[in-house]
Amino acid sequence: MRVGVAGMLKGILGLQLVIGGLLVLGDMAPGMQGLRFAPDAPALDQPVAPGDQTRRYRPADLPRPAPAAPFPPVGDMPARLTVSSVEVDGAAALRLMGRIAAGDADRLTDILATRWEDGAPRRVFLHSPGGSVSDALVLGRFLRAEGVTTMIAAGDVCLSACPYLLAGGETREIDDDGSVGVHQHYFGQNSVQPAFMAVEDIQRGQGQVMGYLVEMGIDPRIMQHALVTPPGEIYILLPEELREYGMIVETDEDAA
Repeated sequence: MRVGVAGMLKGILGLQLVIGGLLVLGDMAPGMQGLRFAPDAPALDQPVAPGDQTRRYRPADLPRPAPAAPFPPVGDMPARLTVSSVEVDGAAALRLMGRIAAGDADRLTDILATRWEDGAPRRVFLHSPGGSVSDALVLGRFLRAEGVTTMIAAGDVCLSACPYLLAGGETREIDDDGSVGVHQHYFGQNSVQPAFMAVEDIQRGQGQVMGYLVEMGIDPRIMQHALVTPPGEIYILLPEELREYGMIVETDEDAA
């Protein structure tokens, strides 16, 4: 088993080199922008099935709310994470909603710590199209240290960098009608740097992400779906995949 994982990690590193080259070419050659954004997949609100899980992705696009969704539809997704108190099935919780902006980790740790000091429940619903990976990793570690349960409600999404917040939960609950999706990320800010430096940024960033997933008890094989899905698309994980990779851990009670 360890040999298989090691081989997979080597394959991922090789794939990163290819991705890095394509990203740099896409940034430097206007006629090649389609390498980064050429989404031919169905819209995000189309149902997925095994083998048909890649959907078009734009942060502004959201699927239609599920019939059983506990929260009303959102118009424009907030440009940064917001915190609100909610009640679902008679139980109080907090809800983090919006894009993950640079600086959200520092801002939210202070806000959440104050909420919990005031007695707010350590149950957090997530609804986010993603954003800053580095902030997601910092905030995810904070959620784990606080013993938080992270949750995805029916009709809500947790895409791009958001699954790293989800992984931070000490326990995780994901409704079958919620959407958890992954794809390639950008690391580093300078799009005109030499190709070898861009690849270094990508490899360093992916290494940090994989280390984080292992730290959180998530199978790093989940990254294989992220690495082969371009930024203009999103791979929606099926409930059985979420269980296989450890995002959902069934208890004895669930098995019964």
